Amino acid sequence: MDIHRTFGEVVIWENGLTRHGGRVDMTRTALEGFGRQLLKTDEVVIEATGNCMAVSRVLSPHVARVVIANPLQVKAIAHAHVKTDKVDAATLASLHAAGYLPEIWTPDAATERLRRLVARRHQVVRHRTRIKNEVHAILHAHLIPKCPHADLFSRRGRDWLARQPVPEDERAAIARHIRELDRLGEDLAQLDQDIAQDALENEAIQRLVTITGVNLAVAAGLMAAIGSIERFSSAQKLVSYFGLNPRVRQSGLGAAHHGRISKVGRSHARAMLVEAAWAAAKAPGPLRAFFIRIRARRGHQIAAVAVARKLATLCWHMLAKGEDYRWARPSLVAYKLRAMELAAGQPQKKGNRRGASYAYNVKDIRHQEMKIVEQAEKSYEQFVSAWKSHPCGTGSRCATASNRQELDGLPGDVSSRHATLRHEVDRTMKE
Repeated sequence: MDIHRTFGEVVIWENGLTRHGGRVDMTRTALEGFGRQLLKTDEVVIEATGNCMAVSRVLSPHVARVVIANPLQVKAIAHAHVKTDKVDAATLASLHAAGYLPEIWTPDAATERLRRLVARRHQVVRHRTRIKNEVHAILHAHLIPKCPHADLFSRRGRDWLARQPVPEDERAAIARHIRELDRLGEDLAQLDQDIAQDALENEAIQRLVTITGVNLAVAAGLMAAIGSIERFSSAQKLVSYFGLNPRVRQSGLGAAHHGRISKVGRSHARAMLVEAAWAAAKAPGPLRAFFIRIRARRGHQIAAVAVARKLATLCWHMLAKGEDYRWARPSLVAYKLRAMELAAGQPQKKGNRRGASYAYNVKDIRHQEMKIVEQAEKSYEQFVSAWKSHPCGTGSRCATASNRQELDGLPGDVSSRHATLRHEVDRTMKE
């Protein structure tokens, strides 16, 4: 079925022959009537479009299976000079009958809902950014200097903005933009609350939050894109799904040329990984050491993308093995989880009893955690230094036998101190 916004063109494949099945209106009543005409052993093939999930939900109870095809790969496989709705529908049927149809994964109801929430939040954030840029453009057009306050749209920033000499029509436009920002802020708070409520019941999101630089919005966006980690057999599969793998061109006996990242996949999740990479590069830890090493050779932009790729690999190992980030700061993680509970609308805890995030307010514990991750950062620097001092004869990387260990297997004194610090934090919270 080649579906559009108002109708769908149907072609039936049976015994090696295709025949036209007419058109079906894209309404729930018409689709249910069409589904009742099908057999329980039939399979329906559609392409991934904006309304494909709704069509799949309506037709699934009437047939054996509804297959959603990847439109980009279908075009690459079956490129035709004659392109009509009937030809497209017949191509889908023939490819599926031959076993060459590139099928996409269909998310469950919870993942689909999380994807909608994340997408709407992304739209609201983009709209707010666009409005803020328009206000800055008005100030720039009238030679207004930069706001002396950190945030132009905070209370102090708005007071400063109201005193600037701009024409009356521009002042009215700024007032409209401010009102729109306030309204979007309320919508964003409601979306954050809905996402936080789902995150409290999602163990995978809480596990990803343990990574330094990953907050609730990033973790929820990643899990909305990933869905089930079981559909990725390796970390490289997940990296390719986010479009962070380099393009490779090779033919014959020639050398393989690696270019820029493919950018094929979910662009929103890739952008959130890059944002998390910038945050991780500012905090002490092995990820910052990795960022600094790549930045020295390739620049800060490529280094940020390399850290994003490292984060994608790290997420796969954590989700597949069911383990938290080894170099997580316990008090910071407790603070993130408590902020998640408050964003979900849970009441604040008052009284003399200390909560789980109290350790983050203890300056000594915070500094001890920083020292531990700084030692892990130095250990990583020593680990990669062997690659430079012991090059292989073929020009590829190599390390000595003493340094053949993963990032999680840093020297024992650092790991033991980190474990001891975790016990201290747990004891402090119990006291």
